[in-house]
Amino acid sequence: MMKVVVLLEVGKWDESEECWTFKGDDGASKTILVDEDISFVNFVDKVYSKLGLGKDLFDLSSSSKEQSDEFGDDNLRDVYDGFHDTFFNVDFAESEPTDVESRSKLPIYRNAGEINIDSIAVNDATLNENVTDTTDSTFGDGSNLHKGQYFKNKKALHRKLTDVSLAGNFEFRTTRSSKSLWVIKCVDPNCSWRLQASKVVEESTFFVIRKYVGVHSCSLLSRSGSHRQATYVMVGEKVAPQYVGDEKGPTPKDVQTYACTHLNAKFSYYKAWRGRKHAQSLIRGSPEQSFHLLPSYCYMLEKVNPGTITHIEVDGDNRFKYLFLAFGVVIKGFEFMRKVVGINGMFLKSQYKGVLLVATAQDGNGQCYPIAWGIVDSKNEDTWTWFLSKLKEVIGDSDELVFISGRALSIKKAISNVFDKAHHGACAWHVSQNVRNKFKCADIIGLYWNAVNAYRIEDFKGYMIEISQRYPRVSDYLENEFGFQKWSRCHFPGLRYNVTTTNMVESLNSMLVTVREFPYVALLDVIQEKMSKWWNERRIMSMSLTSPLTPNRENELRPHFTGSNGLLTIQLNPVTYQVKGGEIDAVVDIFNKKCSCKLFDIDRLPCTHAIAAALHARVGVYSLVSLYYTKEYYMLAYQQTIYPVGSQSQWDVPNEVVSRVVLPQEVKDKKGGRPKNSRYPSAGEFR
Repeated sequence: MMKVVVLLEVGKWDESEECWTFKGDDGASKTILVDEDISFVNFVDKVYSKLGLGKDLFDLSSSSKEQSDEFGDDNLRDVYDGFHDTFFNVDFAESEPTDVESRSKLPIYRNAGEINIDSIAVNDATLNENVTDTTDSTFGDGSNLHKGQYFKNKKALHRKLTDVSLAGNFEFRTTRSSKSLWVIKCVDPNCSWRLQASKVVEESTFFVIRKYVGVHSCSLLSRSGSHRQATYVMVGEKVAPQYVGDEKGPTPKDVQTYACTHLNAKFSYYKAWRGRKHAQSLIRGSPEQSFHLLPSYCYMLEKVNPGTITHIEVDGDNRFKYLFLAFGVVIKGFEFMRKVVGINGMFLKSQYKGVLLVATAQDGNGQCYPIAWGIVDSKNEDTWTWFLSKLKEVIGDSDELVFISGRALSIKKAISNVFDKAHHGACAWHVSQNVRNKFKCADIIGLYWNAVNAYRIEDFKGYMIEISQRYPRVSDYLENEFGFQKWSRCHFPGLRYNVTTTNMVESLNSMLVTVREFPYVALLDVIQEKMSKWWNERRIMSMSLTSPLTPNRENELRPHFTGSNGLLTIQLNPVTYQVKGGEIDAVVDIFNKKCSCKLFDIDRLPCTHAIAAALHARVGVYSLVSLYYTKEYYMLAYQQTIYPVGSQSQWDVPNEVVSRVVLPQEVKDKKGGRPKNSRYPSAGEFR
């Protein structure tokens, strides 16, 4: 019967170093002789006996579900990738472990080949024979490396040696290297420092240090500030954790400083820039990987967030064109939003550029409520038409719907192409910047804003007369170039409430300015994370409200309530009242929620006159407020959760989705010089 020599080496796994350190008593390994057909139970007894472990204190388990009587190849189970019929996992643990760290691993090396027992002195000293290198050393390398130390793979060993060389301020060179062997020496040919490592066995990925001389006999002349081991890949791995999340992370200058202070190495700006790019790709993936993942990512978004709508458009060569995303939770919640939607786009700065489009409403508390997102190649009529067509499938079309946008003519045309009933208004701030830039008349901008915010036609006319007297060309421009109905609150044909600008969109653009360089999937991940956080925070806040209204609307209503004191109210009929006093006299219709001052009509929040009439008629003031401002609608809008897609390793995606090909779009030849990260400011903007 064939005998088998089993080498037992007991150690502990160091997660930070990705290596095993195996040591028996006094640094010696242990060996046992077993018969080839030994039963598993008897094998366990031998292991316990050899290691001196009491069965009353320890439990022995393996990764196999059941153990058969024979301890053969069929019973071996791989524990770590790359181990095949080489390591049998023996898991020692206390009877009732309190945590994972309380467990240790005992790999058992099994030499399954035929061995001539007579020719081998089976004892610990023989199997752990130590090869000693002697040298006239001058100093050590300061590491804790030693012969017999195991590493998860060659890369982990290389990473450890790189850290050692940087900390010790020395460099090494490779003299032999293959998939199963690595031999390195100090760069000084006269130095004694050297290391040899190889695979534990050919089928394994684990490397073990076979020979190691950890002392140097080289001079300081062999040291260099531009360390050969300090590559951009290595420094990228070091700084990568600082790019987690939506933070911009260290700049190339910061990476240079890190290399100097932490790695004792000098980095050029270009090398630091490459290290930064590598770190970003480790955390966020590469742009090319992002395009490949887009179909699977969108599938998972729809899967974990029911009702979510995504769409990816490609050209005839399967190159990316457009992407649309609207979360199902948001689509449902839009029912409880005012139907005023701001739209705008932001240029992206990744390798493949593009434009991020967004359509957002405002909730009853005046906060952004992003409805849909899109990624397109540029801002033009075709891309806006495509995006708005997808948006129409989500929110529909009605007379109540209002779009507010900047001065781009392409948006105006796209809205008219897609929406038959919706109204379109211009952002009053963009109009003011046009006036300021075109006519150099900053001194009348205040008058312009008075005209924008006027609720009554009579007040508006007064401001415009004053503007026309001072700058006739400006008055003509505002009336004929734009049209009063586009920017004036009192002339607008639809119901835009108190929304006169696209600030709600600009705030989203500002929030995402630091992530414009991200690959598309990483960018969408940031958007999902932000929205998930908002939904949770606002849901919690809504449940703590004590007023029937949202906080901002409550604060806005209180001055109106105070201003109603002292006003004289005269009832004209069961629902109509005349209110005297204050700036103007007004007539209030409580039933239809109208007032001749027009504030009640447009903002849908009771003015001082409406509150005075309500108090006289013994009608609750809160009953006159639009439902969109109430606590109830606010809670309904945020009652559900936006979920992340989770780790890619946990995705369950059909093959037809995984196999879908989405290639990066073609990139135009880049101009020379450093790429711009900030846009030119618009008229009236200051950096």
